[in-house]
Amino acid sequence: MKIIAVYSSKGGVGKTATAVNLAYIASQSEHRILLCDMDSQGAASYYYRIKAKKKFNRSRLLQGDYDRYIRGTDFPNLDLLPAHFSFRNLDLALHGKNNQGSRRILVDLLTPLKDDYDFLILDCPPNLTLLSENIVIAADCLVTPVIPTTLSVLALNQLLKLFKKVDCEKRKILAFFSMVERRKKMHLGVMKKYKKYPIFMKSYVPFMAEIEKMGMYRRPVGSAGRKSHGQLAYKLLWEEIQSRRLN
Repeated sequence: MKIIAVYSSKGGVGKTATAVNLAYIASQSEHRILLCDMDSQGAASYYYRIKAKKKFNRSRLLQGDYDRYIRGTDFPNLDLLPAHFSFRNLDLALHGKNNQGSRRILVDLLTPLKDDYDFLILDCPPNLTLLSENIVIAADCLVTPVIPTTLSVLALNQLLKLFKKVDCEKRKILAFFSMVERRKKMHLGVMKKYKKYPIFMKSYVPFMAEIEKMGMYRRPVGSAGRKSHGQLAYKLLWEEIQSRRLN
């Protein structure tokens, strides 16, 4: 089982759309996929039309009592662990759980799933906290969307500092340009400047109306059977992630 975290400390960069679409595309190759919605806002859960059961909360998650709350989606091979509003205080709960090895709590929680799934995809909240440190350590690969702007590149630099803090190899990180508008000179300039760095993948996801409209249709792009340029972009992204980190 490989754990793929989709993470950025900056909101609004296309993180949840990436997690939702990568999970769907991976499941189409008959991989067994679990999408874990770690963000209390529950956007990934919303896209898949799934709500957490009332008895599920952060306490049950941290106790390891969460497997019965995993739900099947409308798509074969794809399950989802929905978010709960109590996840907003998940970082505080991690601090209170113990002091020894607190950065490895998430590793211990997810290990029992290793025989049930081929890939776990984590949709992570946009913050820099103890939960972020747990995510960095647990992930076999950390995929981070970067809009070609100064502030989004700054968030990538913060991620590199986080990796140094927790003593993780930065080769885990795969960055890609997200929400790219090729008509904007700034976007083209930033991409030209940074694409030479090995941390960046060649694949990128353009700004597309069909991706923006996921919130209206509540399903991954291309899942309705129509030709989808957005689906192709995420498919190429998934193939590159596999070839660079998951083989």
